[in-house]
Amino acid sequence: MFNGIYENKKILITGHTGFKGGWLSLWLSMLGAKVVGYSLGPPSEPNLSEVIGLQRGLVEDIHGDVRELEKLYEVFSECRPDIVFHLAAQPLVRLSYEEPALTYETNVIGTVNVLEAARKTESVRAIVNVTSDKCYENQEWIWGYRENDPMGGHDPYSSSKGCAELVTSAYMNSFFSPEKYGKDHQVGLASVRAGNVIGGGDWGEDRLVPDCVRALSKGKEIVIRYPGAIRPWQHVLEPLSGYLLVGAKLWADGPNYAGGWNFGPSDEEVWNVEEVVQECIRLWGHGSYRPDPKKHVHEAYWLKLDCSKARIDLQWEPRYTIKQALEKTVEWYKIFYEGSKGTDMRKFAEGQIESYGKPEHGPDLVC
Repeated sequence: MFNGIYENKKILITGHTGFKGGWLSLWLSMLGAKVVGYSLGPPSEPNLSEVIGLQRGLVEDIHGDVRELEKLYEVFSECRPDIVFHLAAQPLVRLSYEEPALTYETNVIGTVNVLEAARKTESVRAIVNVTSDKCYENQEWIWGYRENDPMGGHDPYSSSKGCAELVTSAYMNSFFSPEKYGKDHQVGLASVRAGNVIGGGDWGEDRLVPDCVRALSKGKEIVIRYPGAIRPWQHVLEPLSGYLLVGAKLWADGPNYAGGWNFGPSDEEVWNVEEVVQECIRLWGHGSYRPDPKKHVHEAYWLKLDCSKARIDLQWEPRYTIKQALEKTVEWYKIFYEGSKGTDMRKFAEGQIESYGKPEHGPDLVC
């Protein structure tokens, strides 16, 4: 997979203890990469990092905050990465209302610091900055946002991701210009955007499927905030396959793959919150839910991405329907909560990655 590009490469991942960071670390280790993780501690208890044992021979684990520029300089200087995946972030909309300064410091200044450390490290050849579909100025359109649509955001989280995109664009234009590749620098820089990601091992607060699993595993009623809200739901391996494709393309041909990339479900896959909850209950085998009548902070009602660029230029496309993504997700949690105590969750997760990569699920993931 990915034409062997990641084998024996030194990969630095910020935010490796998070949900997407954990799955990315596991996948890269399976591809033969030497993974170094830089992150705060795991964001929840339980958490994917500990459940699959990332620190047991898979990842060199470095504890640190992306707001600490000098610490980042030290880490980059010591590990000398070939490719950087920047995932560390404050990822929650509701928390951004409570902690706006923390959100901007982490998501904006943290991105500046990672790009600055990479800029001063000669070994770096490719940088993949992970933001969010919420980076776009949301007009509640029925069509998807394209990579060249304006950045923005109503809430501090969305705004911070739009700011991080502007930072990335400025660094690309000023220091990592495709036109000057091979002359002034050897770095390919891209920004990747994905929607609401689901999959086993996510226990984050204020996320729909983790909230469902917490309630279902304890026999409690599921409470939902916005039953009719529509999001680009997708299994975690979908955008990660896109991130890995972009990283490999940047390594092989940086100038032609720099810039922004969207990764989301197909246009036909449109489910609202209530439909997702109903399917989770069906797959679990029992459960109930109710809408929360309380007033909540603003969140987008409709959000959709146009992924035409990734389909055409990367030959990337979603492999799972939303129903299949939910089946894989609930299967993971049921194994964790109801499986035997001897279940090896790392091997189970590796099996899901291997299954995802098989040709029957879509085109070969080869660069």
